[in-house]
Amino acid sequence: MNNFADKLIEKIREKGSVICVGLDPRLNQIPKFIRDKVLKEYPENKLKAAAEAIIEFNKGIIDAVYDLVPIVKPQIAFYELFGEEGVRAFRETIAYAKSKGLLVIADVKRNDIGSTAKAYAEAHFGEVDVFGEKEFIFDADALTITPYLGWDGIKPFIEVCQKHGRGIFILVKTSNTSSGDLQDLCMKDGNSVYEIIGNFVDSWGADEIGEEGYSSVGAVVGATYPEQAKKLRKIMPNAFFLVPGYGAQGGGAQDVKPCFNKDGLGAIVNSSRGITFAYEKMDGFSEKEYAKAARKAVQDMNKDLKAVL
Repeated sequence: MNNFADKLIEKIREKGSVICVGLDPRLNQIPKFIRDKVLKEYPENKLKAAAEAIIEFNKGIIDAVYDLVPIVKPQIAFYELFGEEGVRAFRETIAYAKSKGLLVIADVKRNDIGSTAKAYAEAHFGEVDVFGEKEFIFDADALTITPYLGWDGIKPFIEVCQKHGRGIFILVKTSNTSSGDLQDLCMKDGNSVYEIIGNFVDSWGADEIGEEGYSSVGAVVGATYPEQAKKLRKIMPNAFFLVPGYGAQGGGAQDVKPCFNKDGLGAIVNSSRGITFAYEKMDGFSEKEYAKAARKAVQDMNKDLKAVL
C-alpha cells in the first residue's frame, strides 16, 4: 500500500475513529511532577530537561490513546522553542508514535521555491543523502504545507508522496479568526481566495488518488467555518480534510460534519489542548492521571463525533 489516503482510511476503520490528537506540549502545562523530575535529573541543562519533560509527557499521551485514534499531529513550533533539544524531542515523539502503530502528521507548514521545497520535503518525510547513504531524518507520514508559491513549491512534496507513500495537507481555509483577511477576499470572477486554492488542491491531487477514491493531497479546513467547508467539500470531493478548531477554538461536532463525504470519510478532526491537557479541566483526575484524562477526552470526543456522522 503506497497511498497515504488508503493507509489513513485503513487506520480509521481499524480504530473506529476520525480523531487526530495534536501533540502541542506547553512546558508550563506539563504536570509538575514531570517537570520536577527532569529538573532534578538535569539541573545544569534546562533545555535538555525541557526536552525530556516533553518526551515523557508525549509518551504518556500516546500510550493512553494509540488504540483509540488513527493519527497524531505534533506542531513543530512547540519543540523549536527549545532549540536542538526541542527538535530532538520532536523527532523522538514521531518515532515513538510510529512504534505504536500511529500515523503522524508533522505540522510544519513548510514551502518555498522548488529547490528549497525539495529540501523541506526530504528532511521531514523523505530520504536525505548523508555522505552517500540514504536516511529518513524526521520520517513523518504527512506534512502540512502552504500553497502560496504555486505549483513549483508543491511539486517536490508530491514527488516524495509518490515515492514513499506520504501525504500532504495544504492550507486552504484555516480556523483562526483573522483567516478571512486574506482567504475570504473575492476575485473579479466572484470566487474567494480559499475557493481558488481549493480548486488548485483538487487539480494537484488528481493523479494521487488511491484505491479508496481519496487523494494523498489533502487540505486544511477549519471547523470554525462550516459554511465555507460545505463549499470546499464540493470543490475537493477526493481530498482528505485535516480539520482544526474543534474544542478549544470553538468548533463542535455539527461544525465539522460538512467536512465529511456521504461515506463518512474524507476528514480527520484535530484536537490538541482539549485532549492533552484535559486533566486541568476534567473533574476526577489528578495531574498524575493526565494520560487517563486524555483517554477519557478522546472517548468523549469519539462519541460526540459519531453522533453526527
